[in-house]
Parts: sequence; structure tokens; C-alpha cells
Amino acid sequence: MNKARNRGWATLLAASVVAGTALVAVPSGASTTTLTIWENYGTEQNAVALKNLATAFTKANPTIKVNVVSEPASNYFSLLQAAAISHNGPDMAVMWTGLYTLQYSSFLVNLKGKVPAASLAKVEGLNWMSPSLNAANGPLVMPLETQFYIGFYNKKLFAKAGIKSVPTNWNQLYSACTALKKIGVTPFTYGNGGQALGAEFYPWYDLSYMMIGNYSVAQWKNLYNGSIPWTAKANVTALANWHKLYTMGCTNPDVLTKTNNIQDFEKGKAAMIMDGTWDTQQYTSSMGASTVGAFVPPFSTSSVKGVVQYPGDGISAMSYSSHQADDVKFLTFMTTPAAAKIINAAGLIPDIAGTTTSNPVNQQMLNFVTKQHMVAYPMLDNVTQVNVVNAGSKEIPPVLNGQITPSAALSNMQQTLNQLPASQRGKQYAG
Repeated sequence: MNKARNRGWATLLAASVVAGTALVAVPSGASTTTLTIWENYGTEQNAVALKNLATAFTKANPTIKVNVVSEPASNYFSLLQAAAISHNGPDMAVMWTGLYTLQYSSFLVNLKGKVPAASLAKVEGLNWMSPSLNAANGPLVMPLETQFYIGFYNKKLFAKAGIKSVPTNWNQLYSACTALKKIGVTPFTYGNGGQALGAEFYPWYDLSYMMIGNYSVAQWKNLYNGSIPWTAKANVTALANWHKLYTMGCTNPDVLTKTNNIQDFEKGKAAMIMDGTWDTQQYTSSMGASTVGAFVPPFSTSSVKGVVQYPGDGISAMSYSSHQADDVKFLTFMTTPAAAKIINAAGLIPDIAGTTTSNPVNQQMLNFVTKQHMVAYPMLDNVTQVNVVNAGSKEIPPVLNGQITPSAALSNMQQTLNQLPASQRGKQYAG
């Protein structure tokens, strides 16, 4: 999942699409089909990219118009499910991947055998949007982009504090915090600024990296099925280490309620922030690519070896759509170089194997995997049961400022897991 904020790049990107797309004449007497796509992106860069994809697709296919409709994020999936029941919804829709895809799979078209195999072969991470999260079963979503949960840092503040390299474990992070405090800045800013899904601190970026520090990708399934309990000692220790950031004064005091944490980072009042690729272009534009850099959050007792790189959402065709052939044509277009160019222009990273990106900070993230050979992990909240995610969203934030102990928070998450039916915590991922 990601968060949405106003980006303001629509005019620039619309111009680039017009300049880069050839006009195609509509044959006289040809009938026109209109496809409707629902999205819950708000005004974030993903929305800009999707609208420009729709424009470019129609210019290449003038008998197929694409109407992109913005729906409210707060009850988006309830609306989508109700529309599926009545068969009165969109032809295509934004769908989150992982367990969210499985939960709504009953009304999603499987793209295996519909989108050409050569086109699907270009796309990365299809396992995270296929039944049982197994790519051999065929994807139910065409990813829009590859996303990173990531840390951003101010290179100039690090240099001023005498920090020569980014920290790679908890102890190095504590040392960096101490050095940054000495120059009068907040080392790590936290808050709820920019959250699209509610005005609350969202803990799953941080928790993803704590679990990367503790377990392999394969072992994350054991958190899902309960064979590794959330209350495991390693998890308690990780949350205690996270809380230490607060007790050391490495964070702002109002970690759960601060609304301008993003602005503090942009203005150089704070040196580090947790965020994602959907905000990269804003930071490089407001701060400059020479000032802002990406770092892998070092929430690990040893050097961190993994990074969250994951296709968090994309577009699905609805099983009740009367225009499935045209839906598939649009989804196939999303795998083309022309589409990748549009996605990159929006400041996002195309989910195409071997791709590069023009944003240097986004490219730095790709290099963590392609050049530094870090292990790519999914977003923890996309492979954890929704009820457990909701419990964690309530219980984990107050651990940071000491309102609840790590053990108590994790016990409540484990209790939520234990209450789920066995079919939702078995050996195979299920919706």
C-alpha cells in the first residue's frame, strides 16, 4: 500500500504525453468503445501516470476511449465489491496486490492466456498478484509500478554532522542520531503527514524493515501462518530497539500526531524520514537530487541485507466487464516501452525487468537490488491478514513513544491472528 499526496505534475506530464504520442485517425463510421477505470490514488503521482496512460492508449487506439474515475480511498474496496455484486461497476480498477488481490479474486480476470506470455514475461513480481501468490497460477493484476518502502536522508546534514556513510544496523543508527543532535536537527522525523488512509501514524513501513532484520522472505509466511508468533523474542527486541530512538531523543517528541513531518524534512529541520517511491519526485524537486538520498532503514542488529521492492498495486480487469478484449488490450499496453516512459515521467519506477529510471534517487533504490544484491522483500502489510494489519496499525505506533510495551502490542496482534479461521492462516496464502 502507499499514501497519496498532491504532486502537481499533471500539466508537465500531459505535455510530454502529447509530444511523445502519434495521432491516429479514427476510421469513418467506426464505433467507439468506452472503458471505465476506477482508481483510489487521489492526486498522487500514480493518478497522473494512469491518466496519461489512458490518454496515450486512446491516441494509439482511437476507437477505444478510457474514462478514469477517482473514487474515495476511505471506502474504495467496499464500493468496488458492491459494484461487483450488482455487475454495475467499472471495466477495470486499481487493485492492491498480495492478500488484497486474493480477497477480491472472485471478480478479477486472470490474465494468463489473455495478455501475451511475452508481455507478461517482462513484468516483475507477478507471484504477488497470482492465486496462492504463485506466478504459475497467472496474475490477476497488471502492476503500474514497482514501489519501495524506503528511508530518505539529507546528505548535507549527514556531512555537516561528520557522518561518512549511512548506518546499516541499529547501533550505527544510534550513533548517527547522536551526531545529528549535536548540530541541532531532528535526526528522524515521524508523524502522520501525507497519509491518505487516515490521519494516523502508519507503522508498516518501519515494521517491514524490522521483520526484514529478523527473517528471510520465506520465513515471513511463518508470521502469516503463526508458526513464528508475532510475540517471538526477536520481534519484541526489534520493537524495543525502535522505541529506543524515541528515548534517545532521536525523533521529534510528537511522533504520533505531527502533521508537518514531511515539511520538516524538506526544509532541513530533520535529517531522515520513512516514506516511499511515490514521494521521491517531490523530494528531488524541493530539495535537489544532490541533497536528498535513499537509504535502507537499518532496523537490524547486523548489517541489513534486504529492501522492500514490491509492485504494491496495479490495474485489474473485472470479470463482469462486457469489454474484456479491450480491457486486456489496455493491460497489455501497460507492458510496453511507451507505457514505461509515461510511468517514469511521473516520477515512478516501471515494473519492467531491466528497466532504469531518470530520477537518480529512484535509480539508487533499484541499485540496492541490481548492484548491491540486496534481497527484495514484499510490503509486510500486503502479505499479512487484513485484521492483523488493522490490529498492528492500532497497537504498534504507541510502542514508539512508550505508551504501550512491545510485548503487549505484539500479544494483541497475535490474539487477532489466533481468532482468524484456519483457512486464513494456513500453509498457503489465501484471501
